[in-house]
Amino acid sequence: MTENPLSAHPPSAHPPLDAAALAPRLAEAGWNSVRVVGSTGSTNADLLASARTATDRTVLLAEQQTAGRGRHSRTWETTPGTSLIASVLLRAAGVPPARLGWLPLLTGVALASAIREETGVHATLKWPNDVHVDGRKVAGILAEVAPVAGPATVVIGFGINTATERDDLPVTDATSLYLESGSLPDRPGLAVAVLARLARAVDVWIASGGAPGPLRDQYVALSSTLGAEVSVALPGGTVTGLAERIDDSGCLVLSVPGEGERVVSAGDVTHLRKAQ
Repeated sequence: MTENPLSAHPPSAHPPLDAAALAPRLAEAGWNSVRVVGSTGSTNADLLASARTATDRTVLLAEQQTAGRGRHSRTWETTPGTSLIASVLLRAAGVPPARLGWLPLLTGVALASAIREETGVHATLKWPNDVHVDGRKVAGILAEVAPVAGPATVVIGFGINTATERDDLPVTDATSLYLESGSLPDRPGLAVAVLARLARAVDVWIASGGAPGPLRDQYVALSSTLGAEVSVALPGGTVTGLAERIDDSGCLVLSVPGEGERVVSAGDVTHLRKAQ
């Protein structure tokens, strides 16, 4: 009898990731260094700390994150074996700093399209850094620029709730691929699918000097924000309008009644009315 590979684990936990098995698959996809750790405070913090000497196209995956950070320094902790947690380090040679805002958006495209293809779950993108399923957050992204000399060095972290049970979700409007599909995704396969897509997109983006080009169309096709009436919480207050487009810097352009266009570079977005 063939042993069920999940028999020694709870229904909602994955077996540990195997760096030796992942490395050749990710090398083929364009990644130069791959490491898996059992637990760490933050994969982003780890790569930022080594940014001066780290190899371009480095991948760090973790089974558990105990002091992860989201936007605005929000905490992000995970239970071992229930998420796909990764950070990557990229050197964006030749890309102006003003165009770096596209990196989290390209990461979102890689996440949402890989989730759709690998699991059948209909993932969409909420600007600027969330992946949703029917309005519930299934993944998040955090991009940070490392303060090092030379080409812009960016660390992009992402986490996908792959196997989290409902009672273990941090907020009521979150979800997991396990809850949405009823089965555990192939986590190594999903990791390779996401990172292969991201590597291809980054290659195109860097070659164009950071111009989004056809990558913009991919983002638009997956966006649940564009075309929706939204409210954006900003440091100086809240602005409400129709989310019209993403500009060349990755900013959200709103059409605000009585004001005209308003360009938003960052902020907490609430969808007030869905896109038609």
